[in-house]
Amino acid sequence: MDLLEREIGAENVAITGGAPAVSERDELQARRSMRTQIARMERELSQAFVTAYPMGGLPHRSDGVRRDPRLLDLEGLERVRDDLAERLRSARVTIAEQAEIQAAHRLRLERMLLEPGKHRFARVACRDLGEPGCGVWQVRPRCGLIGMLMGWWQVKLSSGCPLARGRARVARPGRATT
Repeated sequence: MDLLEREIGAENVAITGGAPAVSERDELQARRSMRTQIARMERELSQAFVTAYPMGGLPHRSDGVRRDPRLLDLEGLERVRDDLAERLRSARVTIAEQAEIQAAHRLRLERMLLEPGKHRFARVACRDLGEPGCGVWQVRPRCGLIGMLMGWWQVKLSSGCPLARGRARVARPGRATT
């Protein structure tokens, strides 16, 4: 069929062996739509990563990802989109699970603060609550053994990590260590 003889309505359907095929314009629109969806999912996945980082992060995948540049066809773009959709769903499930665990730890801490005598020697770490630092909330007797026998319990927050040097003696300049 000549270009001049082509009808206006036939521009979306290319005739190949009697079966309608996808024209270039339709394929370009489909590729553009796929790239838009992929970009949106990548943005949402990066936001999920940032959200999950303080909670312990997301599991890292290394299943033979190609590093060389390539131009994907429509099927390849669909595979990438489907893979991103699955990774995004998995990330959301992980974030929801971590949020539930942190909520349970917060509830436990709340109960410890309300009734320390019922939670003797219980501990909740700050990282379990989703807070930075390495402090630990713990229920302890108020005055050691006497407080334990008398039922005087209190909740204390530890001051956090010890110094990075620890208990070892550090050699200072100008001093000899033995």
